[in-house]
Amino acid sequence: MAKKIRVLIVDDSAVVRKTLEDILSSDPGIEVIGTAVDPYVAAQRLKNEVPDVITLDIEMPRMDGLTFLQKLMKQHPIPVVICSSVAEQGTSNALKALEYGAVEIITKPRVGTKKFLEESSILLIDKVKAAAIARPRKFKAEAHPIKISPKLNADAVLPMTRPQALTTTEKICLVGASTGGTEALRVFLESQPLGCPPIAIVQHMPEHFTAAFAKRLNAICPITVKEAADGDPMLRGQALIAPGNMHMLLKRSGARYYVEVKSGPLVSRHRPSVDVLFRSGAQYGGANVVAAIMTGMGDDGAKGMKELYDAGAFTIAQNEATCVVFGMPQEAIKLGGVHKVLPLQGIAAEIVRVCG
Repeated sequence: MAKKIRVLIVDDSAVVRKTLEDILSSDPGIEVIGTAVDPYVAAQRLKNEVPDVITLDIEMPRMDGLTFLQKLMKQHPIPVVICSSVAEQGTSNALKALEYGAVEIITKPRVGTKKFLEESSILLIDKVKAAAIARPRKFKAEAHPIKISPKLNADAVLPMTRPQALTTTEKICLVGASTGGTEALRVFLESQPLGCPPIAIVQHMPEHFTAAFAKRLNAICPITVKEAADGDPMLRGQALIAPGNMHMLLKRSGARYYVEVKSGPLVSRHRPSVDVLFRSGAQYGGANVVAAIMTGMGDDGAKGMKELYDAGAFTIAQNEATCVVFGMPQEAIKLGGVHKVLPLQGIAAEIVRVCG
């Protein structure tokens, strides 16, 4: 039998610990090896058995989750999934968790947490499996079978049609990322010159996080970075990040490009979905598009990138060596939708070169 992903749950709420344990244990590829009421208890458990993944709350007595995360990553790095309610009160803490080394984040409400987690069981299981794969290269991801649930494709939001005839030569950039993408996007956007082509980004991220994430990037990058709003124009020197829990599509009116932000079903098990953004790029941008698919688990964006490729766009995939998880780029490469495979540090320069 394949080895199960061993998980340690750290949360001060008995209800949350029990709910998480029940959800994760329901998957045949996951085993909960224990729970801890706070980081001190977790540290004692780690002396006896090292898990593959830790789920970690941020607000806890005796020691907060961020302090524990920092100590853990310095002494014994283990993939961590943050499961916390701080998204409502202080998303900066959650963004710090990503900086400190957390692989994934799930936000839980302060009221109705048990029901929320039960309804988000598929997402929770996926996040834990993504974290388990995001490990040192000696780790063999194939040892952990990933349960695939039925999922919708981009047809659910934007039916496939023939690309529109182009009336402009304005170049635009579309980017998709997931696990490990917060750091990858920082590197990518910090390397953009002031006059870079307009950029639209889908990063798999929970609702309420994207605004704070965009604000943080805007403060450290030379270009303007903002959370996209419906109807925002695509402007040079600006990057638009799709809001969490909303799809973002590229649209064109004459020679003017703008974005549409809308709700809709999960596509490739995500909202926002990279496939939706890329399909809209194929239909409305075609050969004017330069697209990059970055680190992330699963295959969201792979089909959309092939559609972009077939529509005449120039497509780039991040290489395996610089990916936290070489899932989405690998799937795009397998479908034959990638012109170039580049390390993260070289993607921005290539896009600027192609856009002239």
